[in-house]
Amino acid sequence: MNVSVEYLGDKKFKANTIKSSFTLDCKEITPVEYFATGIIGCTGIDLVMMAEKDGFEVTNYSVKAEIERTESVPMKFASMHIIYTFDGAFDATKAKRYIGASLESYCTTVNSIRDSVKVSYTIIQNGEKIADKEELVSMSVPLEDGFGGACCS
Repeated sequence: MNVSVEYLGDKKFKANTIKSSFTLDCKEITPVEYFATGIIGCTGIDLVMMAEKDGFEVTNYSVKAEIERTESVPMKFASMHIIYTFDGAFDATKAKRYIGASLESYCTTVNSIRDSVKVSYTIIQNGEKIADKEELVSMSVPLEDGFGGACCS
C-alpha cells in the first residue's frame, strides 16, 4: 500500500491512494477524527460484507465509537467502545459472529491498535441489545470463522 498527502494551503491536504483521492480539511475534521472514523468504518464495512456473503441485507445501520484518550501528549487512545446498531434478518449468533470476525481477525485498523488500546463493543440488532460492553479476546487464540477475509485488504 502506498499513500501520500499534499498540502493545498489553508489547512487543507489532498490525500492520495492508488484508487482515489480526497481532501482532508483540518479546520473541519482533525486527523485524529479521520483516524477514528477509519477504524469504525473498517469494521462496519466488514459486517455488511459478511452478511451479504451469507445472503442477508443489513439495514438501518450505524456504528459509533466512544473514545477515551490519555491526558498527556501525544494523547493516545486509551480505550475505544464501538457501538453497532442495525437491522438484519439473521439471528443474534450470526450477528455476533460477523462482528467478532471483523474485530478479532479481519479489520486491519482495529487490529493495528488493539495491543495498546482497550477495545470493547456493544451490538444492538433489530432494536435488541445482543452484546453489551464485550471485550476482545486475546490475539494469541487463532480464530477460524470461514469468511476467508470478506473485505478490505
